[in-house]
Amino acid sequence: MILTIAKKEFRSLFAAPATWWMLALLQFLFAWFYFARMDDYLQVQAQLAQLGNAPGATIAVAAPLCSALALMLMLLIPLFTMRLIAEERRNHTWVLLLTAPVTATHIVLGKFLGLLLLLVLIVAGCAALLATLLLGTQADIGLMLSNLLGVLLLAAGYAALGLYFSALSKQPVIAATSALGLSFGLWLMDVSSSDSRSFLRALSPNAHFQNLNTGLLNSADLIYFALLIATLLWLTIRQLNDERRHGL
Repeated sequence: MILTIAKKEFRSLFAAPATWWMLALLQFLFAWFYFARMDDYLQVQAQLAQLGNAPGATIAVAAPLCSALALMLMLLIPLFTMRLIAEERRNHTWVLLLTAPVTATHIVLGKFLGLLLLLVLIVAGCAALLATLLLGTQADIGLMLSNLLGVLLLAAGYAALGLYFSALSKQPVIAATSALGLSFGLWLMDVSSSDSRSFLRALSPNAHFQNLNTGLLNSADLIYFALLIATLLWLTIRQLNDERRHGL
């Protein structure tokens, strides 16, 4: 049942014209950043060649691009998640799903996996563009994979957060604004913190992404993302169970 709901959500996301516009804009921005970073790198490549331990193309191009992609996904994902539940409420189709013989767990995990599949395709498309670095330079594949894993985990965290706010609100715009506001606040907790070991910075998903962005694969960061996603999905399931219990 989870896979059935996931397939339905994935097809409905691709059926929406707005999805194609957002994907086209995202790919255009990413490609523009890619060529801009590549041009900057080629201009200073001669000077870098004279250094003993010069940064390679992966550090100079791929890592900053993945950081830019993470920021773009933070802004984009709430626009996807707002329609998962809140828009169904507005269109009066949510009651049909809520009264169907499926559990809240099936609904939440199905919708989450449907969106996650779309995010995987987005990251895969960006990975294909980054793979062109292998054609003309000695790229660090390990660092590149670490960056892509970080982007995917961060995107999954934002998706779980957006899904929770979509379950709380009856208006898609309010759900998207709330998810974006909290995501931006968590991002600010990282960039505005002067102490790299502060408690508030440790709560920010972006802080844990930055470790993966530098190639540091730490089990603490993986556990953080797993707990973040699991907690938000559990809160969403609990919210839907409360709705059923009160007949909403």
